[in-house]
Amino acid sequence: MSTTPPRFSHCPARGFTLVEIMIVVVIIGLLAALAIPAFQRVQRASKITRIINDYRVFAQAFEVYNSLNGAWPDNVGPGVVPTTPVSMNDDFKVATWQAATVVGGRWNWDNSMSSGGNAGISVSGYTCDDALWADIDAKIDDGDLTTGNFVQVNSTRVRMILARP
Repeated sequence: MSTTPPRFSHCPARGFTLVEIMIVVVIIGLLAALAIPAFQRVQRASKITRIINDYRVFAQAFEVYNSLNGAWPDNVGPGVVPTTPVSMNDDFKVATWQAATVVGGRWNWDNSMSSGGNAGISVSGYTCDDALWADIDAKIDDGDLTTGNFVQVNSTRVRMILARP
């Protein structure tokens, strides 16, 4: 009796070919190329909406303070609450005022009325581009950062003017 080793049958290997994998990678790359710009647009719109909303809430709080006290709060540094929030408005968001904004920098109350300047709410030390501020200005003012009630004071500060001398 002769013993011969059993023959192995050659079944085709199961799996993906290199071409199939490359096609899947290209499709995923195309989807990512479409999704990333859309995500960035939504993220930018979200930042604009957040900043505008915060400006409106803070402006309302300072207007209420001015109405109740007959004067604007004194000037303070970035992130410092100018007065107690209770005397301004119950809706004043102290934590938001003291934290960094969504575009970098800090909220700042500017009152230089005694020296012939304006009173207003600023964001100082921001890290975003000026095009974002121009978009914000277009939504809440005249679309020009050099005129109106929303102005760029210098390269790192924008201000919403609440009162002029």
